[in-house]
Amino acid sequence: MFPIRDLAALQRRLEPLRLRLVAHPFYRALGTLDCVRRFQTHHVFAVWDFMSLLKALQRGLTSVDEVWRPRGSAMARRLVNEIVVGEESDVDGAGYASHFELYRRAMRETGADTAPIDRVLARLDAGEDVFAALATAPPPARRFCEVTFTLVRSGALPAIAAAFLFGREDVIPDMFRHLVADLHARHPGGLPTLVDYLQRHIELDGERHGPMAAQLLRELCGDDPVAWQQAVDGAVRAIEARLRLWDELHALVATPVVGGTVVASAAVTGEA
Repeated sequence: MFPIRDLAALQRRLEPLRLRLVAHPFYRALGTLDCVRRFQTHHVFAVWDFMSLLKALQRGLTSVDEVWRPRGSAMARRLVNEIVVGEESDVDGAGYASHFELYRRAMRETGADTAPIDRVLARLDAGEDVFAALATAPPPARRFCEVTFTLVRSGALPAIAAAFLFGREDVIPDMFRHLVADLHARHPGGLPTLVDYLQRHIELDGERHGPMAAQLLRELCGDDPVAWQQAVDGAVRAIEARLRLWDELHALVATPVVGGTVVASAAVTGEA
């Protein structure tokens, strides 16, 4: 296999994985409100760790120390800072909010269980390491986040930027279009905050943040074949983690509830 030396070659390498992700049957599985709730209880972890990927890029590309100094490419700084503004303090009906806060609002609207993400955040606030805190997360969400934070801690900016682009910004509009279509069909007029959240990402990522993240990756890798190989590794790991998450959530939301308890398979729970 030929080495990757530019964004177009990387996109060609990733296309089979991307097609699997976009065509996943999970998007048609949220037939009941209980299915939506179970999805949100897990998916909120991906909403949360998204910001850690983005903040890793901001830390690596800009100066956030007490004494400021210009660092790296001004174009890279501009791109990452503009994405952060939109993700961390987007305009909403009440003023400004992060997309994580918007998603939590959607969870309250549907009655989804926020206890799992609340426990993890509380343990982090108490000073625990993120991998230790994630031990209390639902296994599918924990496995997904562990891939994210392993990438973050690697410090390899091309890998992090590629995971951010191909595991998030590039593919989210196509994934969420399927979810919105299914939610509109199965829950007409319902779940307005969740649908608004998904629709906002279709617009923002498709029109602005996706192209900006692609430009950022090109800026980081340039003509460096080592950087492009790091980008390949980061992108593949991110897409494969998302595929596994969707596989596990598809099994989970399609599993009946017996006596108030979800009867999940060993593949989902991680039990043998």
